[in-house]
Amino acid sequence: MVGLEWSQAIEMPRIVAAAVKPSDIRRAWVHRAPEDQVLALYRATAAGGARVPAPWWLRAVVAGELDSRESGFRVEDRVAQLLSRRIGWEYVPWGADGEAGYWEFMPSEGGPSGHRIPTTILNTDRHTGWIDVLPAHSGSTPSPIAVPGLAGLRARLGEFEAVR
Repeated sequence: MVGLEWSQAIEMPRIVAAAVKPSDIRRAWVHRAPEDQVLALYRATAAGGARVPAPWWLRAVVAGELDSRESGFRVEDRVAQLLSRRIGWEYVPWGADGEAGYWEFMPSEGGPSGHRIPTTILNTDRHTGWIDVLPAHSGSTPSPIAVPGLAGLRARLGEFEAVR
């Protein structure tokens, strides 16, 4: 039953298609409930050892690498502030179950390079920079590039946007 309760806790709102930034979809129980209750339910669901679908920030909080859900929201919002002001970046709200979505650089898809999958920026708990970039590609998914935080993303955006 705990698995069913968790799937309901991370269920995205029906308005997800209209979202233009991560804060637009923070309406699930996992985003609004008291953080200690969210952590308790997640831990109970993950007790079997299997990877449980969850927002990147929740996995980071449970691992002790991020201090709170609000800190995770702040990371997502800062990325949104940076990318939403730049031409060509679009927010895609339907990521993996429980995740906050991702950003795609649409000019990197098709065009002279012929890539079928655009450059993608997503938040991650893989490292404490919290940002991964998947380069534009056509074949198998390349290894993500770990970006050291917002300053690192800002410094490398020209490089990531040069692929067209």
